[in-house]
Amino acid sequence: MPKLTERERLTELETRRRKLLEEIEAARLSLRSRYAAVIQELPVETLTERELRELVQLSIQLGGAAALAALRPLLPSQSPGKKAAAPR
Repeated sequence: MPKLTERERLTELETRRRKLLEEIEAARLSLRSRYAAVIQELPVETLTERELRELVQLSIQLGGAAALAALRPLLPSQSPGKKAAAPR
């Protein structure tokens, strides 16, 4: 196999980079679609759009574990093994 010239090598690398970027974007969109489906199952009507957006943004910035650790103590007391009922 003949050795590639620098120009050919650069073209090949650029092509690979473009394909990788497309794969990354496809994976990102797929993940976001799955998360959007999760949101559809939640009773978000109790929140304003701004509240929901801010909750999600802050949770992402803090990291899921830190956000959960901060929010869980705010829930009303519950007996072990039972989940709190969703507010209506």
